[in-house]
Amino acid sequence: MFETTLAINGLIAILRGLHPDEAEAVGSALYAAGMRIIEVPLNSPQPLRSIEILRKTLPEDCLIGAGTVLSAVQVQEVRDAGGQLIVMPHCDEAVLHAAKNAGLYLTPGVATPTEAFAALAAGADALKLFPAEQVGVSAIKAWLAVLPAGTALLPVGGITPQNMAPYLQAGAAGFGLGSALYSPGLPADEVGRRAHAFIQARQAAMD
Repeated sequence: MFETTLAINGLIAILRGLHPDEAEAVGSALYAAGMRIIEVPLNSPQPLRSIEILRKTLPEDCLIGAGTVLSAVQVQEVRDAGGQLIVMPHCDEAVLHAAKNAGLYLTPGVATPTEAFAALAAGADALKLFPAEQVGVSAIKAWLAVLPAGTALLPVGGITPQNMAPYLQAGAAGFGLGSALYSPGLPADEVGRRAHAFIQARQAAMD
């Protein structure tokens, strides 16, 4: 399901700082705009509660997951809350194996080819290229020349509608969208408007 859901528009909404009382409205706005993968970082207020709310209120074709997952214990907590996807800022082997053993989709953070190969060997469904500004566009083309065919690289960090095109031209499969999409307290309708702008920008870059 992860691969087909990601293929819809290649975008993952990162809702860092989301409060549970915002979750339903923000999630609904994102879904209405066309987003189908939503991540709540675990360093947000009551993130497991927000994940529960998103999973209960959004249709089944929307994947809900957690970001900034740093331990095997957190993997189980996310699963118990209804999360389906584990997103990591790093490539910790214990967390990788815990996610796959729990039957969850997995997108670890990588910043070198060595980390990328290790993550794929552990069963990663996609690779979070992080931080994208540091790794750079040129790395994507170089990595994809040696990584297994079909590897999905997702730049995260500093992505805006205006700078997506070079990453896509280099072979990126999509993006994780952070503060340019959502920041705490932003009205749900504005989050939806921004999501729509990202989706339009990606489509224009792909045409």
